[in-house]
Amino acid sequence: MKKEIPYKIYLSENELPYTWCNLRAFMQNKPAPLLSPKTMQPITVEELSEVFCEELAKQELDDTTPYIDIPTEVRDFYKMYRPAPLIRAYCLEKKLGTPAHIYYKFEGNNTSGSHKLNSAIAQAYYAKQQGLKGVTTETGAGQWGTALSMACSYFGLDCNVFMVKCSYEQKPFRREVMRTYGANVTPSPSMTTEVGKKINAEFPGTNGSLGCAISEAVEAASTREGYRYVLGSVLNQVLLHQSVIGMETKTALDKYGVKADIIIGCAGGGSNLGGLIAPFMAEKLQGKADYRFIAVEPSSCPTLTRGKYAYDYCDTGKICPLSKMYTLGSGFIPAASHAGGLRYHGMTSTLSELYDQGLMEARSVKQTDVFEAAEYFARIEGILPAPESSHAIRVAMDEAIKCRETGEKKVIVFGLTGTGYFDMMSYEKFHDGKMTDYIPTDGEIEKGLAGLPNL
Repeated sequence: MKKEIPYKIYLSENELPYTWCNLRAFMQNKPAPLLSPKTMQPITVEELSEVFCEELAKQELDDTTPYIDIPTEVRDFYKMYRPAPLIRAYCLEKKLGTPAHIYYKFEGNNTSGSHKLNSAIAQAYYAKQQGLKGVTTETGAGQWGTALSMACSYFGLDCNVFMVKCSYEQKPFRREVMRTYGANVTPSPSMTTEVGKKINAEFPGTNGSLGCAISEAVEAASTREGYRYVLGSVLNQVLLHQSVIGMETKTALDKYGVKADIIIGCAGGGSNLGGLIAPFMAEKLQGKADYRFIAVEPSSCPTLTRGKYAYDYCDTGKICPLSKMYTLGSGFIPAASHAGGLRYHGMTSTLSELYDQGLMEARSVKQTDVFEAAEYFARIEGILPAPESSHAIRVAMDEAIKCRETGEKKVIVFGLTGTGYFDMMSYEKFHDGKMTDYIPTDGEIEKGLAGLPNL
């Protein structure tokens, strides 16, 4: 007899994963290798270890090990807020009048307010194990910086965060949470690094971008003894750590005999979406099951839907390794949208390769449509979502409405990656009718793509 499905599916501590799922190991066509910016040849573990922690460098280049053990110390930390609940959106289903069943994996039940803590604690752990003094990083909306400051505080590491300037100004409270946990927060581009000075000179008055902040953080790490750079998205190592989301989601669905039809996630650099779909895509690649995967990105930064699949620098300053990915060009600086975590010019190489193979879909949505869905969801389901997460909500609602029109009873799963309680200035702009939709012209995108390296 099929078990009755509760409103919220909570897994037990014993059902918290003991391993991360390395999606690349299941791919027949692997993502193209990272290239050294100095030699333009595939980068080695030794070269990558000059920037990242040694163990993280090994994880970054490992595309053969299907499952990698979660260190005991990291798993013990996870127990403070994991397993995270998988929630059936009964109220939303009823309000939409849809026969679809909608589930969301809620990652906002920790102080950082998002999924970012899953990788932050792992990266801080490896930095501590290596005997480092501290780390440097970038942050967009501030969720990654908040998570990393918490993780560094836990392990007694120094934490230096370069926060994209427009988010630094839009989200002062998230900045203060970082400082509460001991982090040093600098608006980017700044005048404290050589690359920051160069970007400010080339783009006077710029609002910054994740690509700019990455360049500054890498420079800061490389010029200080005992420091390494850590990143909150894009890299394969981050997707690996975030796979704890998908592993829990699949365990919860399997527990009650539920089969997902459509899996949806917002996509900036690709960490949360890659983590959510990892075990499901692994099944698809092995021919064990079929799913539809939808990546949702902002129309203001349409990496997958309007970008080019090519090798590009991961940062605006062109000092990081090159990755083959869907990109708008490392020099493309998106409009100052309110979903700061999605303002990245490229998409992780793993998701880029899967998208190029036609194994997943992509959709871009306008900012005002996103906030309309966010407000609707908050009023119906009682959770105020982050602007980034609300991109997934928008498309999940659209797919549920399609089911209402066709009568199809599909199971829709989406990632609710975080809460929006530090994003109230953005909600204020929406409520006051001051929010606009900026969509880059073909000329602006062509200008960004013109700067791609000639490889």
